[in-house]
Formats: sequence, C-alpha cells, structure tokens
Amino acid sequence: MNQYNASTIFLDANLNAGRGEKTAVICGDETFSYAQIAALANQTGNALKRLGVRMEERVMLLLLDSPQFVASFFGAMRMGAVPIPTNTLLRAPDYEYLLNDSRATTLLVSEALYANIEPIRANLEFLQHIIVVGNAHDNTLNFDEWIANESDELATAPTTRDDVCFWLYSSGTTGFPKGTVHLQHDLEYCAKNYARGVLDMNASDKTFSVAKLFFAYGLGNALYFPFYVGATTILHAGPPTPQAVYEIVARHRPTLFFSVPTSYAALLANADAAPQDAFQSVRQCVSAGEALPQALYERWREKWGVEILDGIGSTEILHIFLSNRAGRVKAGSSGEIVAGYEAKIVDENDNVVPQGEVGNLLIKGDSTCAYYWNKHAKTKETIVGEWIRTGDKYVVDADGYFWYQGRSDDMLKVGGIWVSPVEVEAALIAHPAVLESGVVGKMDADELMKPKAFVVLKENFAPSPELENELRAFVKEKIAHYKYPRWIEFVNALPKTATGKIQRFKLREAG
Repeated sequence: MNQYNASTIFLDANLNAGRGEKTAVICGDETFSYAQIAALANQTGNALKRLGVRMEERVMLLLLDSPQFVASFFGAMRMGAVPIPTNTLLRAPDYEYLLNDSRATTLLVSEALYANIEPIRANLEFLQHIIVVGNAHDNTLNFDEWIANESDELATAPTTRDDVCFWLYSSGTTGFPKGTVHLQHDLEYCAKNYARGVLDMNASDKTFSVAKLFFAYGLGNALYFPFYVGATTILHAGPPTPQAVYEIVARHRPTLFFSVPTSYAALLANADAAPQDAFQSVRQCVSAGEALPQALYERWREKWGVEILDGIGSTEILHIFLSNRAGRVKAGSSGEIVAGYEAKIVDENDNVVPQGEVGNLLIKGDSTCAYYWNKHAKTKETIVGEWIRTGDKYVVDADGYFWYQGRSDDMLKVGGIWVSPVEVEAALIAHPAVLESGVVGKMDADELMKPKAFVVLKENFAPSPELENELRAFVKEKIAHYKYPRWIEFVNALPKTATGKIQRFKLREAG
C-alpha cells in the first residue's frame, strides 16, 4: 500500500524546503509562519485523536477564514478524519440538515457563528463534540485550551491517494445541498494544473481571495494553492465589502487577486473610495463563480490596468477547469481547457455537437469528486464513467475558447432558438446605467417564452419608462433583435447564492 496524505504535500514539503520561518498566513494584524501553522495543525490533529475521533469520521468546520481554519483542515486530514468546510452564511435549519446528513461527530465553530448551533443541538443525532474558536459556551470546549497541551508533532494516518480526504457541500440552485466526496489526491491535482500551470503561482506570490475558504474556489485560491508553492495567503474573517477589500489590497499588497463578477462590479462602483495605486501590486486578477461580462472586464482593465482571467470550476471538480490565460484573454469567454482536463460539448443524447453549436458541457479530470454522499441516483445521473455533467450550456469557437451560454435549465427557447440569459445580461450591463441584471423566461399572452430582465441600477440613475425603452433599444443594438427583454423590472437587488450566483429560479418565481 503506497501511503499518501495530502497534509504532507502542503505542510511538510514547505518545512523540508526550508520555509519554516516564512510567513504562510496573514490575518488582520497577525502573521503565522509555515512552522507555526504546521505545529497548530498537528496540535489540532492530536486533540481530535484525544477526543476519540477516528479515521474516516467527519469533522465539520463552521469557521471564519482564520489560521484556526487552516489548522483544523490540515490537522483533521493528517490524523485521517474527514474535514467538511461549511458555508458560514446559512441558518440554523441548514446546519441541522448538514450535520445530520454528514453524521459529523465533531464541530469546530467560530464564536460569532455559534448562535446558529445552540437552537438545534437537541436535534443533532450524531454530533458529540463542539469546539468553539472564541469564548466557549455550555457543553463546548474552547479551541485554545483544547489544543494547549497537545504535542506539535503528529505522524500522518496511513491513508492512500484514493482515501476520502474532505467533503464540500455543493450550493445547488434547487434541492438540498449534496455532499461531494473528494479524495486525497484531488488537492495536488488542482494545484499543479491550475495554480502552477495557469497562474504560474510561486513562492514569491501573495494571494488574496474575496471568495471564502468554505467555497471550493476560495479553498484553492487562499489555502492549498499558496501552500503548494510556498507562497503567502492573506485571510480576512469579515465580509468582503468593497471598502474592506480595497483596504486589504492597499495594506498587504497581494500579487494575485481572486474574486467573482458580482464583487468586481461592486468594487468598480466604489472605486472612487480606493487609493489610486490600490491594485499596483497585483500581477493577475482571477474571476469564477459566474460568467464575467465583457463590459465588466473592460471597465476593470481600464480602471486598474490588470487583466482578469475568467474561468469556470465547480464544487464537484474542485477548482477551475476552463480558463483564460495571461496575454491571450478573450473577454466574455471562459477561456481554454486547463491542462489535465478534457472537455466535450454534447446534445441531449450525449452525441458530440459540431463546433459552434450550443450543447451540454462534460468534463473529464482526476480532481472530480468520487460521488455524492448518500445520493446514489444523483451520482449516476451526474458522473458518467470518467466524465461529469457540469449542467452548463457552452459553445466552443474555432480557437478552442469556450463561451458560457447559461445553466442547462436556464436556457430560453425564443421562437424555437436557444437564447442565453447570460448574453442578454452582458448586453444590459454594458449600458452605463446598469449595475447588475438577471434574465429569465416569461410566457407572453400567446404562452410563448420571451426574455424578462430584472435590472439593478447604479446609484445616480432612477427607474423610468424612458430608461426602460432606452435599455430595450440598447440591447437590440448589441445582440440579435429577438433576444431583447420584452419586460424590464427595476429592483434594488438580485437574489443570489452564497457564492454570488444569480438565483434565476427565484426570479422566475417572482414573475
């Protein structure tokens, strides 16, 4: 049996390379070296063992971005348990479902989030231990006291490359979240092919991710990517408001900045409050989570002089598998296939469609999750042999660039022709009055599907029938006439998932 534990790739390798004293984590006013993080992770792993946590048992991490998150993730992994980074933006009933579904025996929770756990404790069938980072409550342990007397050395559990390593719950637009089960080798696979292969990330880099560690996207950006190459990660426990983001970028000077289109739009809307040289240190910006409109890309590059490499990844595949490359960006596209992955675009019968036609995107790559926990039918429906159905509609051009056309269930048939809501949204956002837009289908008087747009205006613009007509005419000028929104409804905000994706099903419900 060839032993392999991912913690050795991200902790031990840095110590063996002589980076023990190098800063691994910056969080607020605190800094932690690689040696300190490794010691903290080993203490956490030993403390879990002392609690009686066994190999393969789940340990839920309901933690704000912090050194304790890093230590708990790697510490649990090192002693053979299965950490589950968990969305910190949910509510008590959600955590009841996640804790019972995962059968986690142990929960590590930030003090600020514990209020969501207290009301549901009596309903948690499997949970035995709660460790609070911060002030402990009744029948909980304080994290610092819990690890205080533990050894800072810990041998790795006898895991292999194909052992379960960690779970992430997918943030589906409908239905209950699905536990995606990732294996020990998945982290290194993404780090090698995307962080090194696409971003050329190295030990001199400093990363800052607006997406938090509990997201698959953020977990790579701000944790295992920088740890794979011996770089420094900048963590922020609070909400990523434009003001907070600008302050962190100006203060800590990251070289790689990761965000999502919604946040890029918010940052541009608040750019007047930022220092003129705020992004001077950043050599590359990255976007994922939803399609980055060309107009937003161009406005960002004009303002800050930095390219945004848009790409697409998923919780199931762990990180980005299609990406633009530095110096050869096609704005509005998801870029080219990342090394280590294969892609094909198929019709409803899984036949490959001709180049230039819209179809369903399937991906093949060795970071794909093993299965969905306790969801056998959904696993078989989604994972087909070595391929996984992403649920995204795409078209690929003659140069091998992939163009996102929306979710498979979001595409609109207008006059018998597929219309991408993303394309209509991108046209709308190019108008100077529009901050954000969400487009869905609505039946007209003849019960034929037509596009309807929900539009969020920028601060200095007010809704009016004149502006409504102007936006319609503007879209007609930008894209094919039949794609323009027949209805425009001005709203204060769009419903979104925790990852910033527009929840179009809620817009459909709103009519």
